[in-house]
Amino acid sequence: MDILLIAHSHLRWLVVIAAVIAILKFALGWLRGGAFKGMDRGLSAAFSGLVDLQAALGLIYLIWDGVAKTGFPMFRIEHAVTMIFAAFVGHLPARWKNADDKTRFRNSLIIVTDVLIIIFVGVARLPDGWSR
Repeated sequence: MDILLIAHSHLRWLVVIAAVIAILKFALGWLRGGAFKGMDRGLSAAFSGLVDLQAALGLIYLIWDGVAKTGFPMFRIEHAVTMIFAAFVGHLPARWKNADDKTRFRNSLIIVTDVLIIIFVGVARLPDGWSR
C-alpha cells in the first residue's frame, strides 16, 4: 500500500508542472490574442486529467488505508473533500468551448490558477503538508 501513497505523493509534482506550463501558455495566448488550438485544448485536458488521476489515487488510498489501518481522521477527510472540489473546478474550462479565443484563454488561466490555490489549501490541511 505504500506504493500507492508514494505514487500519490509524487504525482502532485506532475500536476504542478502541468499547471505551470498551462499558466504560461494560457497567459501568453490571452495577452497576445492567439488562437485557442489543439495544443491548448490538450494542455487543459492533460491538466484536468492529471488532477483526476491524483484524486482517484487519493480516494483509493484513503479508503484502503482507512479501512485497513488508520481510520478516517478529520484532516484526511478535509484533504479529500478539498481535492475533489479542485478536480471539479479543473473541468470548468470545458464550459467555455464555444467562447471566443480570448475568453477561453482568460478563463482557462483563471481556472488553472484557482485549482492550484485549492490544491495548496488541500495539501496544507495535512499534518506534513508539502514536506512529505
